[in-house]
Amino acid sequence: MNSERWVRVIAGVFVLLSVILGAPASPVFVSQWFLAFTLFVGFNLLQSGFSCFCPLERILMSMGIRDARACRR
Repeated sequence: MNSERWVRVIAGVFVLLSVILGAPASPVFVSQWFLAFTLFVGFNLLQSGFSCFCPLERILMSMGIRDARACRR
């Protein structure tokens, strides 16, 4: 898998986990502040769509995951 696919998988896991932990109706509810993490992940996905800069992708590339080269010009 390339870095773009890893970013999607990890962001999806983070969003699902933070909603499960932040939704009051969830059986494993911890705090509604976990929903702020969902906003943070969503904001980073949005800004990376416009700027082609994703902090998680940089971390993954430093770990040796190959680059998707989707935003290269």
